[in-house]
Amino acid sequence: MAAQMLADITSLRIIVIGGSAVDAGTLIYPFTFTLRDLIHKVAGKSVARTIIVLAAVINLLMAGLFWLVARWPADPVTGPQQSFGEVLAPVWGIVIASIIAEVVSELIDTEVYSRWVARFGDRLQWGRVLASNSIAVPIDSAIFVGLATGFGVFSPDVAWSIFWVNVAIKGLVTVISIPWIYMVKPTPLAAVSP
Repeated sequence: MAAQMLADITSLRIIVIGGSAVDAGTLIYPFTFTLRDLIHKVAGKSVARTIIVLAAVINLLMAGLFWLVARWPADPVTGPQQSFGEVLAPVWGIVIASIIAEVVSELIDTEVYSRWVARFGDRLQWGRVLASNSIAVPIDSAIFVGLATGFGVFSPDVAWSIFWVNVAIKGLVTVISIPWIYMVKPTPLAAVSP
């Protein structure tokens, strides 16, 4: 949840990596796919789904709180505090696009992971991460970029740049994070989770 919150906050800023535009949330968000896989392995599918939905609710509440605080009158004795609203007031198109993309792609990730485990059991654990992330990552990026562009946040040129850089970085993080799946042990709860 913390990684998703940090990703949603930093997604409000578009940065340049290798000459291409990318939302800064891409620096942390890719780890959430493998972290969700670890939760799935340790606690089961039901808990993984619950975490996905809870993270979406918390992120929406966080954006609402930032919006409220940015509009609340600042204490005149303290002095101008305009930076808060300029930095943290949500761009609702990005917030909504991020949360929808997160929920849809991570639920898909959970289903692919679950099917992999049903087919291969404890064998080929690296494949759980690779298969689920390989399907969920482009879906996440496409939904995010498509919705944000539809909301008028990005131009089509910037959107394509963000899409391709997001997919490349998330793919790289997937490969780097594959060994993590071997660092956790499933609990009896995970074995009976639907």
